[in-house]
Amino acid sequence: MNCICLLGSPRKNGNSATVAARLMSRMAELGAEVETICLNELNYRGCQGCYACKNGSEECVLQDDLTAVLEKVRNADALVLASPVYYGDVSGQLKNFIDRTFCFLKPKYYARPDCSRLAPGKGFAMILTQGHLDENRFADVFPRYNEFFQWYGYRSGALLRGIGISELSNVAKREYLMDGAWEVAEKLVKGE
Repeated sequence: MNCICLLGSPRKNGNSATVAARLMSRMAELGAEVETICLNELNYRGCQGCYACKNGSEECVLQDDLTAVLEKVRNADALVLASPVYYGDVSGQLKNFIDRTFCFLKPKYYARPDCSRLAPGKGFAMILTQGHLDENRFADVFPRYNEFFQWYGYRSGALLRGIGISELSNVAKREYLMDGAWEVAEKLVKGE
């Protein structure tokens, strides 16, 4: 089994990336092939709304650094998305990736039960960290993206969410996140 992890933070070693590293390390220990990609290091554009992926092409027609990433995600058995919450949503880097996954949907996707171009049953997890202390704030981020990825045929995702984690926090000391990363890794490898 193989898993791709996309880091949405501009900080390659930030809080969400630290939790993701723990998760991916455990997956590797369990025999999974893992790869982590820092989106901030790539040069790419967001979806252009050209609909070429619905009119003749089965892939996004933009040719940039995200082209190979989309192909890796398409072929992976599991996907982990890690991001800080910025202005009530995932980072812009991750949002641009998510917008480009529009190419995973077939033409007339909104009116067909087999709307995804991806193989069904892939694993999905999100890691979200936020500085705000109120756990009710931004609680809508994961359910929204989980729904999109279920549309693509992913299993219902797992969430690792760090609340009250600022840039000064030592996320590695948050046992609930570190232990949670361990548990999510094991579930992804088992196909749960």
